[in-house]
Amino acid sequence: MSFVFLKKLSNRYIWNRLLHERFSEPLHMNFLSLFVLLLGNLRQKIDFDLIIRQNHAYGLLNVADQAKQLGYKRISAFEFGVAAGAGLLNLQAIAKKVTAFTGVGFDIYGFDGGTGMPPPKSYKDHPELYQTGDFPMDFTKLSEKLEKNTQLVIGPIAESIGKLERIDFSDAPIAFISLDVDYYSSSVDALNLLKYEASNYLPRVVIYLDDVEELFHNSFCGEQAAVNEFTSQHPLRPIEKHPFLRGKRLFKNARWIDHIYQCHVLDHPMRNDLEPSRDKTVLTNPYL
Repeated sequence: MSFVFLKKLSNRYIWNRLLHERFSEPLHMNFLSLFVLLLGNLRQKIDFDLIIRQNHAYGLLNVADQAKQLGYKRISAFEFGVAAGAGLLNLQAIAKKVTAFTGVGFDIYGFDGGTGMPPPKSYKDHPELYQTGDFPMDFTKLSEKLEKNTQLVIGPIAESIGKLERIDFSDAPIAFISLDVDYYSSSVDALNLLKYEASNYLPRVVIYLDDVEELFHNSFCGEQAAVNEFTSQHPLRPIEKHPFLRGKRLFKNARWIDHIYQCHVLDHPMRNDLEPSRDKTVLTNPYL
């Protein structure tokens, strides 16, 4: 990962992000980061945003913690929109570290058409931003880098996602989704993943929406429109932006924070156990 980080530093975009996000944070926090980078454990490094693609690092550790608390040994993570594959390989690498740290294993699925973006279907697909053939994949090279727990599913999402209906995810529930398909139409197809029986999910699925921050992005087009539409049509599976995540993060200027959403599986068995067997919660009163 250190080589990848050095390679990324040659990108002007990365330096622009560092200037506006990292270097604008308090000096003492950046100073402490050096010690965490050298001596900290995985959780501390993720807390200090020291893992490449902080959105993946936060999401995978967060759902692994949830899974471990509920007694699951494996969970499933998905990326829709693989393109060149950097995100998928990053998910694979971080998942391995999270497994070593928490003991929770991952099954990883990457969905992509394989030949670049399909033709846009309407203004909702942002044809002013994306076009047919954008973001192609080198399938052979990418496949050579995939490990046994990572599957690459090639084909139109509307067709390929149907293959998942035959899979029982109850032993490795769906926990994390990275939605990076740009189009509204492709996002609608991808969100069909959230329509299965409730036991196929963690009670709270973490979702990263990639394409929501450009000037032409809005809530009536693209990924955001698809999410809003899904929520209105599926009241027991609402997807909403994590409202208090920024306040919980040590570094609050990072843009990825605004991309984190959650699907609350309200019909999940855990959310409908009206007589749970856990111990009663007792509050202390310092005034007594």
